[in-house]
Amino acid sequence: MADNMRDRLVWVELPATELDRARKFYETVLETSLIEDNQGSQTIQMIPSKNEAMCGHLYEGRPATAGDGPTPHFSVGGTLPDARDRVASAGGEVVSDIIPLPVGAFFYAKDTEGNSIAIFRYSD
Repeated sequence: MADNMRDRLVWVELPATELDRARKFYETVLETSLIEDNQGSQTIQMIPSKNEAMCGHLYEGRPATAGDGPTPHFSVGGTLPDARDRVASAGGEVVSDIIPLPVGAFFYAKDTEGNSIAIFRYSD
């Protein structure tokens, strides 16, 4: 194994049929501001992560059909019940109960575009 091993997932790209609606959803659920980037061939909304890094972006595109595509897991602060409320109030759909893990817990949801996501909270 390489001695410079880091997180296996380094980036996620999430398609959105309505980019502004998707931006508002992720800003509400993740309690952060996304960063608009117009430098490429299309406008994207960058998802910030720890230490001013970026973990992915939203772009104008067609989401996978229901049950298809990947499910990125996003870490949040606060409580998972509060995060479930934010998903619903931002127009998303909570699709599972909270699932406990040894290092935390998470739940599955769909964003406003129909993308499958999971919201994760580390144990204290």
